[in-house]
Amino acid sequence: MPTTQFKPDDAYRDTIATVDAAGKRVWLYPKKPAGRLYRARKWLSYGFLAVLFAGPWLRLNGLPLLMWNLPARKFIILGQIFWPQDFFILLLATLTFLVFIILFTVVYGRVFCGWVCPQTIFLEMVFRRIEYWLEGNAPQQKALDRAEWDWNKTWRKTTKHVLFLALSFLIANTFLAYIIGSDALVAIVTDPLTAHLGGLAAMVGFTGVFYAVFARFREQVCTIVCPYGRLQGVLLDQDSLVVAYDYKRGEPREKLHKNQARAAGDCIDCHQCVQVCPTGIDIRNGATQMECTNCTACIDACNSIMDLVQLPQGLIRHASENGIANGTKFRFTGRVKALSGGLVLLLAVLTGLLVSRSNVEATVLRTPGQLYQKTDRGTITNLYNISVINKTNGSYPITLRILEPAQGRISLIGTTGLKLPAQGITEGVFFAELPRTALHRTNQKIRIGLFSGGELISETSTKFLGPSQ
Repeated sequence: MPTTQFKPDDAYRDTIATVDAAGKRVWLYPKKPAGRLYRARKWLSYGFLAVLFAGPWLRLNGLPLLMWNLPARKFIILGQIFWPQDFFILLLATLTFLVFIILFTVVYGRVFCGWVCPQTIFLEMVFRRIEYWLEGNAPQQKALDRAEWDWNKTWRKTTKHVLFLALSFLIANTFLAYIIGSDALVAIVTDPLTAHLGGLAAMVGFTGVFYAVFARFREQVCTIVCPYGRLQGVLLDQDSLVVAYDYKRGEPREKLHKNQARAAGDCIDCHQCVQVCPTGIDIRNGATQMECTNCTACIDACNSIMDLVQLPQGLIRHASENGIANGTKFRFTGRVKALSGGLVLLLAVLTGLLVSRSNVEATVLRTPGQLYQKTDRGTITNLYNISVINKTNGSYPITLRILEPAQGRISLIGTTGLKLPAQGITEGVFFAELPRTALHRTNQKIRIGLFSGGELISETSTKFLGPSQ
């Protein structure tokens, strides 16, 4: 095997495959992939699509599995409601997810983009497959685009874009259902158009965005817009598992010649790996190219060629740069161990917060501008405003009691008890009354319990003002 030193052409670093020297868009025509990894990716994508489209309609504890209602500031995750009062938990959960993605990327590269990202799944497994079905493989698509407009081109292009618009509308409705809920979406669809102009505008807007992304913008979302690919330079190192070309085995490249003894490397320079790449790169230029999504289409293409020329598979494979250069096996580096430790710590804190999280939460504030009042009974009263939020799908009758000091009592104004609706908020005003003997300082802490059916379901605390001793 030749030992020629591999010197990749670094000119690719100055350009991207989708823009020419004049700065104009280069339309990519990736060849239809096939192979073991593509089949696995296809079935995994179908599973994710089924979960994605079914998600807004599935219920757990009577609530959607996932809803991110920003206008109402209400978030539902796995049937649990989170409100702005749970901001710290949501922030910690987001941080935990980001650390997990970073750790996953450090170890396995950008495989998330090629196998799990909704952008890739929709583009490669839905929209691109419709294109292959209607317009053929890459050469047929090129020929159709260059052809004059006739009946064949017109019906194929029209059918394709009608299907693209219909799918974009379906995706937009699903996306909207994750924001406002499936019930609200059904109301927008079934009620008169004038009854939900805002919802209709959102539906049309989302449809337009998704159509533009999947019909025109396509892979440029990954190479230009998405920041995740640009973070590879920070996240990846020489021990990260990526889609890599084994240059020690493949170089120097040489075309395959019949009845000629082969003296070069195993790469026959067939360019099949380039032709199937959805972002138009040449994986042989290096494993950590910004545009590479680790979709593994080039692995399948190369393996099929290796089988044809009766050479071992794996010229392009999942490997680390150190694994290619030095033959070393994967190992857990100090960075991986540190990130793993941080992730475990975040998960522990997040779990503790979720376990200790109360389903009913109250906020008690002293009424502004009010001091304490003395009563004829020799007691001291303070006036408070209370806001109670229900994070569950059940309603509760609420009564208030002072837990500490035990001699205190509460008198609601205008009602004898609070009615707490499901997934809602109730507010009230009450007097807290303490005997003078229970006051030990002018600004004393009191604990207030919220009871439903005689059971303590939540408690809060506030300050009680009284006269100086």
